[in-house]
Amino acid sequence: MWPGWPGLVAIGAASAVKADLAYSPPFYPSPWASGQGEWAVAHQRAVEFVSNLTLAEKVNLTTGVGWQEESCVGESGSIPRLGFWGICTQDSPLGVRFGDYVSAFPAGVNVAATWDRSLAYLRGRAMGEEHRDKGVDVQLGPVAGPLGRHPDGGRNWEGFSPDPVLTGVMMAETIKGIQDAGVIACAKHFIGNEQEHFRQSSEAQGYGYNITESVSSNIDDKTLHELYLWPFADAVRAGVGSVMCSYNQVNNSYSCSNSYLLNKVLKAELGFQGFVMTDWGAHHGGVSTAFAGLDMPMPGDVAFGSGTSFWGTNLTAAVLNGTIPEWRIDDMAVRIMSAFYKVGRDAVRTPPNFNSWTTAEFGPLHAQAGPEYGWGKVNERVNVRGQHAQVIRAIGSSSTVLLKNNGALPLTGKERFVAVLGEDAGSNAYGANGCDDRGCDNGTLAMGWGSGTTNFPYLVTPEQAIQNQVIQNGLGEGEVYAVTDNGAIKQMVDLASQASVSLVFVNADSGEGYINVDGNEGDRKNLTLWKNGEAVIKNVTANCNNTVVVIHSVGPVLIGEWYDHPNVTAILWAGVPGQESGNSLVDVLYGKVSTGAKTPFTWGKTREAYGESLLVEPNNGVGAPQDDFTEGVFIDYRHFDKNDETPIYEFGYGLSYTTFSYSNLQVQALNPLPYKPVTGKTGPAPSLGSAGKASDDLYPSGLRKVAKYIYPWLNSTDLKASSGDPDYGLDTLVYIPAGASDGSPQPILPAGGGPGGNPGLYDELFWVSATITNTGDVIGDEYVSLGGPDEPKVVLRGFNRYTLGPGQQAVWTASLTRRDLSNWDPETQNWYISKYPKTVYVGSSSRNLPLNATLPL
Repeated sequence: MWPGWPGLVAIGAASAVKADLAYSPPFYPSPWASGQGEWAVAHQRAVEFVSNLTLAEKVNLTTGVGWQEESCVGESGSIPRLGFWGICTQDSPLGVRFGDYVSAFPAGVNVAATWDRSLAYLRGRAMGEEHRDKGVDVQLGPVAGPLGRHPDGGRNWEGFSPDPVLTGVMMAETIKGIQDAGVIACAKHFIGNEQEHFRQSSEAQGYGYNITESVSSNIDDKTLHELYLWPFADAVRAGVGSVMCSYNQVNNSYSCSNSYLLNKVLKAELGFQGFVMTDWGAHHGGVSTAFAGLDMPMPGDVAFGSGTSFWGTNLTAAVLNGTIPEWRIDDMAVRIMSAFYKVGRDAVRTPPNFNSWTTAEFGPLHAQAGPEYGWGKVNERVNVRGQHAQVIRAIGSSSTVLLKNNGALPLTGKERFVAVLGEDAGSNAYGANGCDDRGCDNGTLAMGWGSGTTNFPYLVTPEQAIQNQVIQNGLGEGEVYAVTDNGAIKQMVDLASQASVSLVFVNADSGEGYINVDGNEGDRKNLTLWKNGEAVIKNVTANCNNTVVVIHSVGPVLIGEWYDHPNVTAILWAGVPGQESGNSLVDVLYGKVSTGAKTPFTWGKTREAYGESLLVEPNNGVGAPQDDFTEGVFIDYRHFDKNDETPIYEFGYGLSYTTFSYSNLQVQALNPLPYKPVTGKTGPAPSLGSAGKASDDLYPSGLRKVAKYIYPWLNSTDLKASSGDPDYGLDTLVYIPAGASDGSPQPILPAGGGPGGNPGLYDELFWVSATITNTGDVIGDEYVSLGGPDEPKVVLRGFNRYTLGPGQQAVWTASLTRRDLSNWDPETQNWYISKYPKTVYVGSSSRNLPLNATLPL
């Protein structure tokens, strides 16, 4: 529930079966972009551009042209008069989906495991360069939703970590990298998209669930701000150009129709200057979504390939008949073009040179419509990979977490008999790209499945890389053998009984909900290993006293049955590391790089230890399943701490081949100005032209309509007849929320006033430093206790990764901002620092914090 609000339901809210369902309060009008801060120049250029457009051209810029109608997974309409082709938006958050001659990068969860800002930036920059050179305008990533409420959530691996600060930092650095390359980044999925089950009612119906509405994530205002919104605030501060709203509802209002989330929280409070686009098929209304703050529906049609749209012609008609004020359409277009100019698209833009719908060189120009509407060269085979394999390999090795080591690692290279055991060490018999969108778990796991994937240009398996390394160590010296069939237990036992070291490979996979792998409907059915992994480990350890287990997984797995077995001499978690998987692993196994990675999530003893379960059964009749986030901010390590639950490996845990220590904690109080709620008003909504008359927006004479293509033009000057859809802006009874059309100056929110919120939130209150002595990679972490009785024991607030030579020292420093020490007050709708004592801790993980000091507030 939203505390302190009247019982109003925002337009677009689902029909309720129960009378006491959570609700989302309305907030109107939709804020218009102001061009504040670093957006000023781009905003001005966008205003000049949009001022020269007709109404139909503005609508075309904002509306997707339909599923599979152009080369990209989503593309807005064009402005032929100005030589402006549509905005190309393309998956994924780890590479160019459906592309050829592209790289397969490590997933976000691996980036988080590096705890290295520079690697996050370099990965973002490299991905941005590849999207840019393929002709993409908007890369659909990075991901902060799901954040990781559930350890078995299907798409957690696309994002970074269930900790909002770690996610926020990596989110921001990735965005900076992508946009520095000249491509618009898209922060997604906004917000509360924490499970695949029931995210779309149609998808759930396909699995046999009798529901008519998507799941409602019911989140209180404090939890929203302090947990799930935190990384999106970092994204806005990083200058992100677009934000994707999610499939789910929040408090029984669809995310892409939710005026509280889009208008109030994102645009008014966080000061977001870019544009909001829907997830694919997350558009549920016409006029209502325009007023609620949506700027671009994707892919534009009501249902894939329907040829109908909530916007397009309907949006043109809704402006002409006065239902929607033209300033709202102007603002949509200005936001889109501001992002375009901010990243310098006009300087580096090239038309898309690939096609998402065929791998052939030639094919239909409009796949949905068919070859009769045009045929030509659709894939130009442009190689965009550059030297990005080096970044991929570095991230893969820097994200490999050493969970256990009884002196087994690093390998010396003198091992006489190396056994490589487990299907996860080998190749997919169908080929690395043999399963559509990686929708299987054959061979080694290097990425999950779904739209957050790309094609592998190649995949270096652990078997290949280890064999190559053994050969390099000396021909005629060592032997290496592999068994990559998990059913071949006898053969594995035979090798293990002879081996100097047995390297056992196991995995656990997950992905997006439209693909079902072995009964895992996107989300994992459990946290156990896949493909009989536990049996493989138990049989090998019974026959080899030097067994090293390597886990490729999308998140935590249950290891309690075997992790402390004396014959398990080392455990490595390698995540989902992308195309250089085997090479990255060998770098760690043989000590070519110093281990420094740390787990970005908690490893519990049972699934129950993590708290809230996935909602896997409908609980609201045929209406929207109700998913109540009653645990508040207590997810992952916060939950373990609150419930005195001892994990196997805590958040931030990771061993090293070296030793290090922390000492000499220093806290310096600074003298910032007092925190003040922002006051004042915005300027009025800019008027960039008049709508004109219906005859100005008729279909151009001589235009051959492409079948099922979404256009902005009218069939006739009879607006209602032209639309053929009286429900969206053309009927005199259509509901217009109070204040939605008001273009007069609006009050600035007390918690707003700048990118990411009130500028005072980012004032530095303290500088914290400590001395780290080390002989290799080390990460210094800063945690804070906010002191309140209902607050987490500690929360992460800062970190830095250092590489030190033998005996070297570094002075680790970090600041604490007002935001770091604040809580959200739902009543005043603002941040405040509570009266409770605040303590800062410095160490290496959430439960290894040897240094602490009380902050002199």
